[in-house]
Amino acid sequence: MKNFVITTDSTCDLPQDYLAKHNINVAPLYYSFNDIVYGEKNILTEKEFYNKMRNGAMPTTMAVNPDTIKEIFTRLINQGYDILHIAFSSGLSGSCSVATTVAREMCEENPDIKITVVDSLCASLGEGLLVHKAVQLKEKGKSLDEIASWLEENKLNLCHIFTVDDLHHLHRGGRVSKTSAIIGTLINVKPVLHVDNEGHLIPLNNVRGRKKALISLVDNMEARLDGYRDQNDTVFISHGDCLEDAEFVASLVKERYGINDILINYVCPTIGAHSGPGTVALFFMGNKR
Repeated sequence: MKNFVITTDSTCDLPQDYLAKHNINVAPLYYSFNDIVYGEKNILTEKEFYNKMRNGAMPTTMAVNPDTIKEIFTRLINQGYDILHIAFSSGLSGSCSVATTVAREMCEENPDIKITVVDSLCASLGEGLLVHKAVQLKEKGKSLDEIASWLEENKLNLCHIFTVDDLHHLHRGGRVSKTSAIIGTLINVKPVLHVDNEGHLIPLNNVRGRKKALISLVDNMEARLDGYRDQNDTVFISHGDCLEDAEFVASLVKERYGINDILINYVCPTIGAHSGPGTVALFFMGNKR
């Protein structure tokens, strides 16, 4: 069986040490402030990025560059690997389409190579948790095709529940109306949202106050765990520069469900540009999204 590697996008939000440990190659997605492009080499720290947003700067984002992903695929193919690429949700970005097109063209030019692209229909550490599941299967000796099949069969059971602190960022992304953003801000409404089966961001409910919103993330987890408790040895939580709130959610998960292996990391700029500072997202396996 030919060796293969797992690749993904920077939107997976996995820590650098995890990516390095498991030899996961990442295709960078770029963003800009005032026409200055940031990404693979010109980098802002997460705190710098979110502080810019807090001070009123509004970033713009872009899909993965076709030349960049072709360069990554070509380098790995030349090293003798097949490739399993787990892509950022097609419901949120054109990156999956770019990767699929590049992979198809490369395989048509050279039928001896294999590049399989899976549309994760996931975002942030939801995408990251799907990558983690693929890594676990690879370490158990599963083939590229077996892992790709498992991902396709189970990706809609990867639940995303999240809340944001500022409705105006969701308004910019077309998720709430301007009126709802203004009124919601005035009365301290915090939306709880999820990612649906098409990979889109969809509101679930609104609650009054930040702490209730964070608790609601864990409440929503309860309704989705039936039949999946044994598949949640690990839970992932991402945050928009609000570590204390992410740790509060983690403590509730540990207390309520006895899950102690919890990975916490930042929401990357590509996603944070649309969700804003103060985002907290909870990812786990469940019976429905």
